[in-house]
Amino acid sequence: MDTGRPIIRHMREPISRDARLALDLALTVRHDANGGVADDLTEPAGLTAWVRTHPEVLPDAGRFTADAAQLAAVRDLRAAVRALFARAVRPGEPSPADATRLLPVPEAVRRLNEAAARIPTVPVLDWPEGAGPDVRRQPVRAGDDLTAALAHAVIVFLASPDRDRLRACHAPRCVRYFLKDHPRQEWCKPSCGNRARVARHHQRHRTTV
Repeated sequence: MDTGRPIIRHMREPISRDARLALDLALTVRHDANGGVADDLTEPAGLTAWVRTHPEVLPDAGRFTADAAQLAAVRDLRAAVRALFARAVRPGEPSPADATRLLPVPEAVRRLNEAAARIPTVPVLDWPEGAGPDVRRQPVRAGDDLTAALAHAVIVFLASPDRDRLRACHAPRCVRYFLKDHPRQEWCKPSCGNRARVARHHQRHRTTV
């Protein structure tokens, strides 16, 4: 099953934890290898499996078991994330999976901020010997709210320079977002580039016949 994970592994540019989580959440909507779109988060078991492969999301991700309410909350957040990804890639087109069902941007921003507010954070300074000062966000109270953790990662990613590298892949049958690795990159991975070139060749052939 193609889960979209190779997109991240093939990237030569460093990718932050927050960018990785934001992209991986968006990529739970993917091509199903049969010309359609698959959704990895249609039931609590799918969310459970996804979280358990992302131990950076929750401190105790290995024992996490999703329920219906958590699934609904993460799906609502994902819809907001994909709407904001579509805004980020403008003037380019959004993923074909979203083109006809995007949330309005104000609604997407509201959902994202409300999800993040489930666990408030404060800035914490860390300045180890021999290194420069670093600021990280630390929860005000202990908690493992999944949706809040994901929302925090998405907000950091969208406010970072990495956002400018975000693109939607428009190779035939692809519905993914990816981070542009070099100036000439058009597709999320080589196999998508191959399909796009074949499709262009066939199109040119049809127009000259």
